Amino acid sequence: DGFSQLSAYERKRLKNITENAKFFAALKLHEVSARLHQIATKRQSHVTKRAKPKKAEDETVRRRSMRLQRVEPSGIPMPEMPAQPGAEEYPQVPAGPLPMVPEDQMENSKLTEDLLTTWMRISEVKANDTEKCTRDMKRYQDSLNSMVLSEDNIKKVVKYRVCSMAIHPSESIIFVAAGDKSGQIGLWNVNCKAEEGAHVFIPHSDPVSCMHFSPFNPAHLLSLSNDTLRCGDVTRAVFDEICRSEESLSSFDFLEDNASTAIVGHWDGDVAVVDRRTPGTSSELSADIGFKRTRTVHVHPVNKQYFIAAGSVDVCIYDVRYLKSNGNKPVSSLKGHTKSVASAYFSPVTGNRVVTVCADDKLRCFMRKGLSFLTHFLNTLFCVTGSMTPPLCHRQPQLSVPSAIWDPKQEDCFVVGSMARPRQIEVFQDTGKLLHSFYNLDCLGSVCSINVVHPSKNILVGGNSSGRLHVF
Repeated sequence: DGFSQLSAYERKRLKNITENAKFFAALKLHEVSARLHQIATKRQSHVTKRAKPKKAEDETVRRRSMRLQRVEPSGIPMPEMPAQPGAEEYPQVPAGPLPMVPEDQMENSKLTEDLLTTWMRISEVKANDTEKCTRDMKRYQDSLNSMVLSEDNIKKVVKYRVCSMAIHPSESIIFVAAGDKSGQIGLWNVNCKAEEGAHVFIPHSDPVSCMHFSPFNPAHLLSLSNDTLRCGDVTRAVFDEICRSEESLSSFDFLEDNASTAIVGHWDGDVAVVDRRTPGTSSELSADIGFKRTRTVHVHPVNKQYFIAAGSVDVCIYDVRYLKSNGNKPVSSLKGHTKSVASAYFSPVTGNRVVTVCADDKLRCFMRKGLSFLTHFLNTLFCVTGSMTPPLCHRQPQLSVPSAIWDPKQEDCFVVGSMARPRQIEVFQDTGKLLHSFYNLDCLGSVCSINVVHPSKNILVGGNSSGRLHVF
């Protein structure tokens, strides 16, 4: 009542801030932060020292070769070999819900509240329901040419290699999430130029291989690692656990527009159906689809009952309505891959095209033949090999596996990272024609294997192996 001069929106915002402050106080963030800090800095030694056997007094000295003594024939000691680095240790995250407490914040929760309040505010504004359509190629190329990269739009958001990214659909603020190989998730308000514009959370113990903002409620950020699928709910400032599995999870996608159900791929080849509305953290169904490995799953944009799975040399389309534990047959198979397939995605408007990335150094685009998925997709419409130097899939071990993603605003164009020099991100048409290369000699000097495109604005974000994001 004391704020009657404020608008309805401002009063609602003030009420949300007050309720959030009470929620943060109830969570006892200082205690949780201290506990997370203790977990993050704890290092357990797994090496047990054995006692050296006592040397007998009367034991004769054995002759040892100069090679074993690491001494040159001249008597000069050889230089010591450098110690081999051990495997990196990351903090183990407990099961169950986790509070949204940044990894780098131990005292003041004000910065966290600002970031989460921004996320919550832009999620309350519903994006314009503009009908998806494909612009003519001239207008589309003009929009690509207008996109630039500046130093202000480059930031190290996570500590390690970027494994997945998601971009909020807000048209007022650029808000990006990035997941790295250690289980960290970085949230970055690109419009905030201060150092506090990005914060890191640790909801996972393993690489965050897949992330999506909910298309129904972008206040929810779903993220997947090897053992768990979580939902970061900013309205409650908590990372809920949706699904936990003893089998390693690889990717997921929503089966419905309301994002209540999802199809989840397993590294061992199976897929599972998860319903967020049911109690517990187990899946509703686990199905053997005959794959040795499933790397990506993607749901058709129009006919939601169909999803495509990519694995070893397999790319197949299935009908989720007929999935069972065993004996599943694909509706359609996309042939021609001779090595491991990194990804396969439907085109965003009609789903009549599929683009794949394969370790045989080829990008392939398939076109649906006929009106039904009971008919096969045409074989490869094109292969791209010459634009990658060295070939895209001959990647270095520290680089994430690349994938080709469709521009959600353009039915027939997709984006893929390139190892060509100067470092760049390329846009191809489904005919194989290279439309545009995003590069900046001063600002971009690394390979952006992971990329994401805004659903309605001319915004592209590329992530590299050091946790740095580049926003064109």
